[in-house]
Amino acid sequence: LQGIDQVYRGLDIVTNKVTAAEQAQCPHHMISFVDPLVSTYTVVDFRNKALDMHCRGRLPIVVGGTNYYIESLLWKVLLDTGNQMDSERVELEEVGGAELHRRLAEVDPDMAALLHPHDVRKIARSLQIHQQTGVPHSQLLEEQRGQEGGGSLGGPLRFLDPCIFWLHSNMDVLDRRLDQRVDEMIAAGLLDELKDFHKSYNAQKVQESSQDYQHGIFQAIGFKEFHRYLTADGVGAEERESLFRQGVEALRLAVRRYARKQNKWVRYRFLKRPGADVPRVFGLDVTDVSRWEENVLTPALQVLESLQKPPLQPVSVQGAEPRNKRSRHICELCEKIIIGDLEWKAHLKSKSHQSHKRKKRKSESTTEHDHTEERD
Repeated sequence: LQGIDQVYRGLDIVTNKVTAAEQAQCPHHMISFVDPLVSTYTVVDFRNKALDMHCRGRLPIVVGGTNYYIESLLWKVLLDTGNQMDSERVELEEVGGAELHRRLAEVDPDMAALLHPHDVRKIARSLQIHQQTGVPHSQLLEEQRGQEGGGSLGGPLRFLDPCIFWLHSNMDVLDRRLDQRVDEMIAAGLLDELKDFHKSYNAQKVQESSQDYQHGIFQAIGFKEFHRYLTADGVGAEERESLFRQGVEALRLAVRRYARKQNKWVRYRFLKRPGADVPRVFGLDVTDVSRWEENVLTPALQVLESLQKPPLQPVSVQGAEPRNKRSRHICELCEKIIIGDLEWKAHLKSKSHQSHKRKKRKSESTTEHDHTEERD
């Protein structure tokens, strides 16, 4: 399973889709099956299709990506949205952040206090949930946390044994790799891909001033950064080259920013909130790729193997007594009361008990010697 931008057809280089050769090595799913003009493909659509594949008895590996979509697979949630709600959300977003935030503060002040007025999409979603259910979004989330198995992150985990492999790296090394990736994208034909896609799907929208870089594939990193370059008709070669360089720099910054956002998500969403409702996270250091097998591949395979093994069951012995009966024992020698058979055995072997035994034997030996002298 791949990230959300890769479900759309087109922009294979921009969205970093696996190549045909890579797809031939193992089955890949959720790639290039949604029309680029569809802007209403939702997290619910993604979740339902992905869960349907999981029901086939295979072990899915989710590679990504978009945090919100990954979380929809990890946790059970009370909230559900459909296409109708998505169209309503789009209409709400057109109102503007300040007005939407004011409306949310009236019906759900707790949620409004958590959201920045510029976070239009989240504000609109909270408003539409209140419109659909009549219940504040914050209250529904609180009920979700109160479910059996729920916790600070929401409802209970959907699966018993999910695990997350977190590929992390030294930030300086990561930044160099991200810059190199941008260079490789350009060498692979990024410009031609952007021009063709813009001509096929976005040019008419730009003419009508209806371009939208907030929904669907048009929000993918790498497209909106080149908007000025793609729409610069009738400019000279020097200015076009300048716009191209600006687009490349904007792309580099966007990729770096997104990488930091993903790292922050893992740290604050999982590592700093331990509990039964949080999946296990296994960190794999990819700073030194020359040690890939040692630092990444072998540990990951070991973790997977241990998770797939059935738990060992103890061998039951007929008529066997419980391992540790909570019997009451009195040690008159040490003047102690001991509870538990295992604790009693441990006490009898303890240094303090052995010391008391030696003192008692010495005392008894001395007393017997004194009695012998008296008889003589």
